[in-house]
This record gives sequence, C-alpha cells and structure tokens, in this order.
Amino acid sequence: MGFRFFNMEINFQISSDNYQIRSFKPSDKISIVKYANNYNIFKNLRDLFPHPYTNSDAEEWLKIVCNQTPEQNFAIGNKKELIGGIGLAPQNDVNRFSAEIGYWLAEPFWGKGITTKAVKIFIEFTFKNFHFNRIFANVFEGNISSEKVLQKAGFELEGKLKKAVYKEGRFLDQYVYSILKRD
Repeated sequence: MGFRFFNMEINFQISSDNYQIRSFKPSDKISIVKYANNYNIFKNLRDLFPHPYTNSDAEEWLKIVCNQTPEQNFAIGNKKELIGGIGLAPQNDVNRFSAEIGYWLAEPFWGKGITTKAVKIFIEFTFKNFHFNRIFANVFEGNISSEKVLQKAGFELEGKLKKAVYKEGRFLDQYVYSILKRD
C-alpha cells in the first residue's frame, strides 16, 4: 500500500499552545488510560474502544500501533503528554482509494480547536503523501461536536444511515461525512 510513517511528527499551534501529531510510543500508556477512560469519549466511539479503559487495554493498543506496518494510527500530543489519537482505516477492494478517519481528544482539551486543526493537517498530509481519493468519517447521532469538526475541516455530509448504529442498548442514526482529494 506504500504508507509507512515511523517516527512521524507534525507540529501545530493554537493560540500560544503547541501540539503535534506523532507516532505512538510505549510511554503513552499512562496518558491513554488517564484520558481514554472517560464515558464522554466512549459514548461516541465504536465499542472496540472500551469503557472502562484499563492498563491492559492501553498495553494491547500500544502493542498493535507501535508495531503496525503500515503505520495508520497516531497520537495527538502537547509538550507533556498524549492527549488524543487520530488514524485511518484504509478500505479494500473497489473502495481501495477510500479511507475512514477516526479521532478522539481528552475532555480537558475540548472546545479549543485542537481536533479541527489536527484533522485538517492530517487530511492534507494524507492526500499529499498517499493514493487516497476520498476520506470519510462516520458520526453517531448526537455527536454534534464531531460534526462541527468535520464541517470546519472541509468535509461534506453525504448522508444519514437511519438507525444503523447500536450503542448502549439504543439504535442511533449514523452520519457519513467525506472529503475528496483536490488535484
């Protein structure tokens, strides 16, 4: 597939604060558990993202992403620690030029524009360096913040899949957003 980002680091700034998108490292375990073990994050992500989020969950995740070839999942960090994650899930067969983007950010950092900036940078980097024509995201009903992030990053709403998601004993609509590579 031709994409491998070992030791990736893209720095960006919001106001006077510095952030980065970088490769995961084993020392991220403490921060992952600290921030990912949050119901407000879990409720908007797939069930593969566990709650409660334990040390063993973080160890398993880091085993996968620190050894992933090609590397597809990255940390969002500040000067001190990991504060979130962002990644791609390349599709296959006739959808091989599409990839799904996913992301999360620690709750203390919400509302500062960090996720929007990270998504914009990550999309630009992905389109510049890889063969994808389309990047898409699936957003659960009620996750208005994520919809705003995607809209601000240039994604367009493609459609609504009615009651397509089953989360916590309820059926929810799923909104599909996408952005196309601009030549």
